[in-house]
Amino acid sequence: MRALSKDHLANRLRKLHQRLRHAFATQPVAAEFSQEDLQLMERIADALVKRRMGTPATIFLESMGPMNFLGSQALHMLTPIIECAFEGRDIERVAALLERRETIPRLVALIETNTSMQRASAQ
Repeated sequence: MRALSKDHLANRLRKLHQRLRHAFATQPVAAEFSQEDLQLMERIADALVKRRMGTPATIFLESMGPMNFLGSQALHMLTPIIECAFEGRDIERVAALLERRETIPRLVALIETNTSMQRASAQ
């Protein structure tokens, strides 16, 4: 039987770590937002700020942030009903965006930027 040296054990642990590194990952490798996604988020942020709903939307998004995936699934489920008032393609895109964890912080940052720009122009 081969003696277990420190180097041998360290090598084995390193190989095991490399194989299992993504086994328990909760997030897939982050993909960049497409240009269409960024434009849609910008439109949403603009609409909220124009209606002076930036602060309530920010509070809501940050408080419900951990449940964004559940919200996306609810949007997928309610799409046939919501299509009566909104364009179905946009609803599906919003639902797909909400499935990604990095969407909420990005949208909050856009809302805050637009709100500060609106306040600066009003003064």
